[in-house]
Amino acid sequence: MKLRTAAAALTLLLACSAFAQSGIKNPMTQAVLAVYEEELRENPKDYNVLLSRADEYYRHSEYIRSLADVDKVLEYAPESEADVRLRAYVLRAGIYNQTKRPEQALPDLEKAATLAPDSYSVIYQKANTEYTLGKYAAAKESFRKLQRLNSRAPEAYIGQARVAVKENNLGLANELLESAVSLDPNNAETYVRRASVRKQMGNHNGAVDDLILAISSDNKHNKAMTELLDYGNTNYPATMAGLTNAITQAPQVGMFRYIRAVVAQAHFHYLAAIADYQTILDEKLYNYHGIYASIAECEFALGNYEKALDNIDRALGIVRDNASYFVLRSQALRALGRNDDAVKAAADALAVDRQSNAALAEMALAYVGVGNYDEASNLLGEAILNDAEDARWPMLRAWLFKTYLNKETAARQLYTNVSEMDHYYIDNPRSLKGFALLFLGEKEQALRWIDNILNTVTDYDGLIHYYAACLYAQAEETEKAMKCASEALDLGYANYHNWTEAIDGGVNVGPLRDDLRFLNMLHRHDSIFGKE
Repeated sequence: MKLRTAAAALTLLLACSAFAQSGIKNPMTQAVLAVYEEELRENPKDYNVLLSRADEYYRHSEYIRSLADVDKVLEYAPESEADVRLRAYVLRAGIYNQTKRPEQALPDLEKAATLAPDSYSVIYQKANTEYTLGKYAAAKESFRKLQRLNSRAPEAYIGQARVAVKENNLGLANELLESAVSLDPNNAETYVRRASVRKQMGNHNGAVDDLILAISSDNKHNKAMTELLDYGNTNYPATMAGLTNAITQAPQVGMFRYIRAVVAQAHFHYLAAIADYQTILDEKLYNYHGIYASIAECEFALGNYEKALDNIDRALGIVRDNASYFVLRSQALRALGRNDDAVKAAADALAVDRQSNAALAEMALAYVGVGNYDEASNLLGEAILNDAEDARWPMLRAWLFKTYLNKETAARQLYTNVSEMDHYYIDNPRSLKGFALLFLGEKEQALRWIDNILNTVTDYDGLIHYYAACLYAQAEETEKAMKCASEALDLGYANYHNWTEAIDGGVNVGPLRDDLRFLNMLHRHDSIFGKE
């Protein structure tokens, strides 16, 4: 008992430390775990200590360790210890659900529901698990029981609405969603949950409106903000329509304009983004240095390098400790041919953050601009050591070796490393796998890679077709490259710098730039670049 009290005291004491690190390795957690370890050395079958340690592991996402302890709890705790066994069943079900094993979670939740038939949290977890497993009749009954336990609980109505959608009863689903909101109209989480069901129903405009309402109710609701930005990735028109409607209703709420600008910029609609950022500045809705930096990023992408430089200098006039601002300044200076100044700006970036890979890579490219290839190679080598899983750095270094240092063997090794990376986003062109294969002479494999992406991944904003145009161009598949470039432009990919100037790393459309058809194609899309 004294050791258990000591563990509780340590938890309270160390939690108060403003300097405590986060995660399983922080001093507070390690101290508490040490106390538990000491108690278990005295009594390895102390199920109360095991359960407390399992809880601690679970909080830090150490699910394997947590599961090992909770299994022992259920082995050692007698049936008479109903409260202990209840907590253990619920915790183990949580572990199973977190590790994508709902079929194992459900039996534990059923046992927990037997021990605590009126526990709201148990029934709620059980209902969601039943829903995940496609047991909709059981889930419906569980959600209805939640409603009986608490008639004013929005989740009970949201849950029943989710089931109603699966049963194709959209009218009932809408009624249940309205009931949920009417019970708690000022709760941002309720709108986020309703948005998820509306998305499931195909009501994308309604889902976006709900996410905006959630942000209006609580502008620090990170989940709502994240989901709204993610929505822009899959349904850009609905996202922009919802934000435009919100701006129309509340034109002085700068947050809506800012979100709309961020979404537009993320999908390469730079003119629209600049318009909103500039309105925020002109109408003094926000006074934030990041807006100048965002405008600079957009102007750089549009090929307006002097404007980019002017805006990033405004941002740096407000704050000097942001490495990314200096990186962008260096990029603009390189684009203007001011390579010596670009080296200095990149050095300023590294002075702010010596571990920034973006700064290391930009310093390397600035050195390439002044002919200091060996130092450029060293910097890119450092970036690779910092993050061996990011394909950009070895691709840049391989390009440097091959193009400037006549180190073909070293370049091939780096390309091989990229081609063998086991990326979870292998169907994302940003993995650069196909480019590495192409530069290794494996053209057929490289083309299969990009063909697969084009055939299986939806291109919402032109980025995928841009990368395809780059690969086909480098592979001397000119007609395919032209077709993909046209598709990317039609989808609104407005990065004029990438289309006309980018050369770094060999991932570019350089071979098309002397083709009159390509130049005419760009000219036909002048409107998206603001060059009319």
